[in-house]
Amino acid sequence: MNVMTLLVDWFSDPAQWTGPAGIPTRVLEHVYYSLLALALSAAIAVPVGLLTGHTGVGGFLTTSLANFARALPTIGVLFLIVLLAGIGLVPVVCALVALAVPPILVNTHEGVRGVDARLKDAALGMGMRGREVLFKLELPVATPLILLGMRTAAVQVIATATIAAYVGVGGLGRYIVDGQARQDLSMLLGGSVLVVGLAVLTTLLFAGLRRLLVAPGLRAEAAAAR
Repeated sequence: MNVMTLLVDWFSDPAQWTGPAGIPTRVLEHVYYSLLALALSAAIAVPVGLLTGHTGVGGFLTTSLANFARALPTIGVLFLIVLLAGIGLVPVVCALVALAVPPILVNTHEGVRGVDARLKDAALGMGMRGREVLFKLELPVATPLILLGMRTAAVQVIATATIAAYVGVGGLGRYIVDGQARQDLSMLLGGSVLVVGLAVLTTLLFAGLRRLLVAPGLRAEAAAAR
């Protein structure tokens, strides 16, 4: 039996679409964990990145710590937190936040720091104060890079949120873990396809946000710089 047949049979089974272990429930669980982790990460990383990028104070230390955090194995962080805090949602979210903060923080810092100094001088010459320069000039110019960092973090979180199943929490990872345990290839493949599909939808969502939030001139400039 080929892969496509296994997938079609699995997705066409009505039992997969109902109950606490059904696809809608698992997708909602996965989205909830991912959104919670991404929101917490953005709440931490964006203000810090704006501050260090705008003031230039602590930028090297902050980005160095963020890049160091990127090297941490998420599954190792998860099990360490499980040992300290017990099984549940908290260890999962903490591990995902540790994964998502670095790309958002680094991109926010670099986006603000990279704004042309001549633009800043012109803004100050027009009478803008530091806060106004940050929110009316630096933040809009840095938005494409900030969104890129958030998109990277979101896709990583969605892919990695499957680890929630290892500590008894739900989500799409249950299909992968249970499929491996039961040697059920169709369940394993189905769970993997759902995770990939969710990651693709997330990428498209951020593409839409970019068109909505970034000025056309900045989009054209970013495209020309590639």
